[in-house]
Amino acid sequence: MSYSNTTEFTNPSTFILLGIPGLETAHVWISIPFCAMYIIAILGNFTILFIVKMEPSLHGPMYYFLCMLAISDLILSTSTLPKMLSIFWFNSREIDFSACLTQMYFVACFLMVDSGILVAMSLDRYVAICNPLRHSTILTNPVVAKIGLAVVLRGSMLHLPYPFLARQWPYCRTNIIPHLFCEHMAVVKLACADIRISNYYGLSVAFSVTALDVFFITVSYIQILQAIFSLPTKDARLKTLGTCSSHLCVILASYIPVVFSVLMHRFGHNVAVHFHILMANAYLLVPPMLHPIIYGVRTKQIRDRLLQLLSHKGM
Repeated sequence: MSYSNTTEFTNPSTFILLGIPGLETAHVWISIPFCAMYIIAILGNFTILFIVKMEPSLHGPMYYFLCMLAISDLILSTSTLPKMLSIFWFNSREIDFSACLTQMYFVACFLMVDSGILVAMSLDRYVAICNPLRHSTILTNPVVAKIGLAVVLRGSMLHLPYPFLARQWPYCRTNIIPHLFCEHMAVVKLACADIRISNYYGLSVAFSVTALDVFFITVSYIQILQAIFSLPTKDARLKTLGTCSSHLCVILASYIPVVFSVLMHRFGHNVAVHFHILMANAYLLVPPMLHPIIYGVRTKQIRDRLLQLLSHKGM
């Protein structure tokens, strides 16, 4: 099917997702790693949720935050990957206008929720290491629940203007989106109206919230490292630092693809369009896949419980 980019209309009933322009013939092959990452993300995050639920010793703040991260990653992956795979496998490029705006909102919202949960996890590590005697009294279950609710409300409320602004504009140029999903700026660029308010709002929210999250994480870890290096023995320092290693790896897995994608958009003007699109998808696909792997491999309690379950089934 061919899609014309000269369609005249005021408000489209559907958008057309092109997929990865320039790599259409390789869509089936590209779908293999995409599908593999999705399967790993689904199985891994559900496994984390199951193990934490079944193991009473894991009923603590760090693992509750980990469950929140797993749920957020499941929503983030499921809001984009099924449609991407339908484009790759069935050339199903049409997406309803409302569904497109919903997808745009969920992607932006839960990327921010992920970031907020990482801040909450750094707070947990800070209290556990710098004030261990009061950890259980500071981060009680109600406090953990309130932190989780605040993180979700922040992401949902700050991105609520996105679909409302996008819905009110006329789209008289084209309904073709050169992307694999309804990314915010890719959608609003199609509007034949002054979209500066959306541009300014989107950039201010993205940069201010990300900067604040990175700032709080950095401050937490400065305090944590100071506490660790004040411990009397090398073994104690290494053991305490090891309790933070999983969280540090998750932070790197979450923020590095985002930073790299932003730098590509800012400085990679001569880079092929399909590479920009692949990088934009990296921060949606890679973190949800890596998060459960990192915690499953590096967290002894989760690893031991998983091995116990696997060995029990194998008997």
